[in-house]
Amino acid sequence: LVLELNQVIIPTYGTVPDQQNLHTPEWADFDDKPDSLFFSDGQRRIDFVLVYEDESKKITHKRSDRKKQKKKRQKYESNLISNGLQLEATRSVLDEKLIFVKVHAPWEVLCTYAEVMHIKLPLQPSDLKTRDSAFNWFSRLFSVDENVIKPEQEFFTAPFQKEHLSNFYIQDKDTFFNPATRSRIVHFILSRVEYATKNNVKKFGINKLLDTGIYKAAFPLHDSSFRHPSTDSDCPSERYHLYREWAHPKNIFKLQPLDFIRKYYGEKIGIYFAWLGFYTNMLIVAAVVGVGCFLYGCLTKDNCTWSQEVCDPNIGGNIIMCPQCDKVCTYWNLTITCESSKKLCIFDSFGTLVFAVFMGIWVTLFLEFWKRRQAELEYEWDTVEYLEQEEQVRPEYEARCTHVVMNEITQQEEHVPYTTCGKCIRMTFCTSAVFFWILLIIASVIGIIVYRLSVFLVFSAKLPKHINGTEAIRKYLTPQTATSVTASLISFIVIMVLNVIYEKVAILITDFELPRTQTDYENSLTTKMFLFQFVNYYSSCFYIAFFKGKFVGHPGNPVYWLGKYRNEECDPGGCLLELTTQLAIIVGGKAIWNNIQEVLLPWVKNLIGRYCAAARSEKVVPRWEQDYHLQPIGKLGLFYEYLEMVIQFGFVTLFVASFPLAPLLALINNMLEIRLDAWKLTTQFRRMVPQKAQDIGAWQPIMQGIAILAVVTNAMIIAFTSDMIPRLVYYWSFSVPPYGSHSSHTMKGYINSTLSVFNISDFKNASKPFSPWFGNQTTCRQVYRDLRYPPGHQHQYEHNIYYWHVIAAKLAFIIVMEHVIYFVKFIISYVIPDVSQKTKSKVKREKYLTQKLLHENDLKVVKKTMGKIADKIIRGVDSTFGPKAE
Repeated sequence: LVLELNQVIIPTYGTVPDQQNLHTPEWADFDDKPDSLFFSDGQRRIDFVLVYEDESKKITHKRSDRKKQKKKRQKYESNLISNGLQLEATRSVLDEKLIFVKVHAPWEVLCTYAEVMHIKLPLQPSDLKTRDSAFNWFSRLFSVDENVIKPEQEFFTAPFQKEHLSNFYIQDKDTFFNPATRSRIVHFILSRVEYATKNNVKKFGINKLLDTGIYKAAFPLHDSSFRHPSTDSDCPSERYHLYREWAHPKNIFKLQPLDFIRKYYGEKIGIYFAWLGFYTNMLIVAAVVGVGCFLYGCLTKDNCTWSQEVCDPNIGGNIIMCPQCDKVCTYWNLTITCESSKKLCIFDSFGTLVFAVFMGIWVTLFLEFWKRRQAELEYEWDTVEYLEQEEQVRPEYEARCTHVVMNEITQQEEHVPYTTCGKCIRMTFCTSAVFFWILLIIASVIGIIVYRLSVFLVFSAKLPKHINGTEAIRKYLTPQTATSVTASLISFIVIMVLNVIYEKVAILITDFELPRTQTDYENSLTTKMFLFQFVNYYSSCFYIAFFKGKFVGHPGNPVYWLGKYRNEECDPGGCLLELTTQLAIIVGGKAIWNNIQEVLLPWVKNLIGRYCAAARSEKVVPRWEQDYHLQPIGKLGLFYEYLEMVIQFGFVTLFVASFPLAPLLALINNMLEIRLDAWKLTTQFRRMVPQKAQDIGAWQPIMQGIAILAVVTNAMIIAFTSDMIPRLVYYWSFSVPPYGSHSSHTMKGYINSTLSVFNISDFKNASKPFSPWFGNQTTCRQVYRDLRYPPGHQHQYEHNIYYWHVIAAKLAFIIVMEHVIYFVKFIISYVIPDVSQKTKSKVKREKYLTQKLLHENDLKVVKKTMGKIADKIIRGVDSTFGPKAE
């Protein structure tokens, strides 16, 4: 059988010649053991389950279609049996139309494919000594109970080879390949077995059969119920232990059992939860510093001189502001902005600057320490050389390999799916499609900006217009606030709609690209989706932070958008508060939407399914049928989990200068996210096919790019969005002679000095307000601090010297802050190596001992088989080179 497998399976990737006599699965009735994971004989373990609907009982398809589907399915199952797998079919207990085909891989098949897939398996227990950390006593307080989830034994491993079978640590053939490895091997076979041939093109793979509806589901089994341990003594009930010690809400402050997660779900899920847990732990430091800066702002807000001037009836109460739109807007009093100016003092303080610098360094520490942690996991989970040795070509890629090219390295012919010219055409088309959709998002952002400009006029006309601002609604619901909140809500809805559409488009584009391996496929899809999400989520924030209120001209000569709409001005309290509002709505709405989509919907679907099943029958239901009624995990797997967290990472780092509490909110969200994701995987979804993963893939360089961009954005937010630089320039230069009249440096007079004066007689007819002027005053003040010469000056309404001082200070601040942080980041990256010395030593030690072990065992085998002949040869060689007898 092994020789047949070597001759048939490996060269043809799981296909066999067309046969007239088809092999059929064994048939067996359910034995009323709901927790059994074995065939009816109780010996052969179920490694995978295929589910289909009996074609003879289908009523939704034509008879000819049902026959075609049945023929494909029968040939597919026959080929599976021909390739060494064993199949047993059982009819559903609850629905007689459903057939469950249980798949078992015998020892010979497992050994053959373990070698084909270069799977690393144990050679001998590790003899490397591990030194206990000084903080182990502290981590044990938050660790899971080792009596329930025992620590995994460490082994030296090597890629499996059948000819070295005796070298491997095999105590029991039934447990040598754990369930996760068995399922991965079976899925590898299922993905490469042929089911039809059309126009000399082979069609193969379980994925295509699922897409066409020939099979309704294909999945490995959970080993028990999550509510109670398995009644089968041969079942370890790992799912139950994972739920109790990991997914249950009571464990929210406990560390994750990462080795156990990896053992049950595979390295790909294990590395995700390891990364999410590490990110959450690092957020603790950022959250503490962020809360400290926020409290500093709260404590110092009462000493905020410029805010006191705004609220002072003798200062702000005597300042009349110019209308913020043409005709329908009215004049208003500066004291209306008293509340927003008090709030702004909390966020626009010196503590925010300190926190922005700290976060630029924190993000570097996070990425560097994660690289070290990732290197440790690569060693512990045997994925160090995974990409080079173990990852297989995607079946979809193999099926299109019709062109022959010469490999420059091996100088041998190899098959590829497209020529160099064809590859260029594909890449050009895909790149153009991605840019088209990004431009579509930008168009939607422009549409929302137009909405802001047009609706602002409506709110300005409808909301109260009293100049004294005594009404409560005027204090808290200004036209700017109403416009900002409604625009943010509309922006969020547009983001969610475009997400749904672009997901399908991105998958189609990536499928057309035809990446070679699954890692290449996921990395390509990740890059496309993140580019889209980056523009989709962050564009409105970039607009508010860096464009809104920056190009508005002055009341006598305003700048118009599209030649019709007057450009937006920031709220009198500044754009910083509006940016915080936008972030809160998008981040909060996104978290609620994701939880509904990821947790609530699967729970409701499973609840309805269980209710319908209970209503139909009170019979005992087998494990495979219980798992069938759970939700499928989806083709993209953990993609959306990563995407959600990386988008959050962007909000925490890119715009943290506008909201120091962002890391705290992210920390709280992530602590819940870990347990919700764990609860979802263990209770609501079928078991995923275990997959190998060396790292977090394309998300690593994406986060590195965000970290670099975050330094620039935070520096620019402090320089251009906040009023910190203008205040510092006023304090050190313009509050004292020759520009100011104060005897010492002070913030007094800042408001009166920075709000430019405009003569109401200079209004153009197109923008002159309908509301009549009152009193004897002939001037009003600009809302934004544009720093212009007053009317009557020889350079009236042109930028004054204060403006140019502020611009120079802003540019100098950005340059200094960027260079300081980038220099510190460089030093940190240089000082902290990607792989710790301890991990390097472990890897070298394992390679040395593995080679030595295999070499010594080979010598023992040779000596044992050659026996005395080998001894004679050795003695003969020794005598030849020995001294001659006298």
